[in-house]
Amino acid sequence: MTAPEDGHPVPKPSLWRTIKAVAWGFFGVRKHSEYQEDISRLSPLHIVAVGFVAVLVLIAVLLALVKFAVST
Repeated sequence: MTAPEDGHPVPKPSLWRTIKAVAWGFFGVRKHSEYQEDISRLSPLHIVAVGFVAVLVLIAVLLALVKFAVST
């Protein structure tokens, strides 16, 4: 952990926290204070990677739903 100017340690980014931040981003609902906390804690590279995987999962789910709806 690194210490910013105020002397408090910054926790390492966690995968679960990144997933939650990306999920809230998909819905577009987020408190400003929680958004600021995420900015200080999360790595932009992790956010992009989790966002990319989330988009792929969303596309796969939509394709599966369309395939199911067309087959019945």
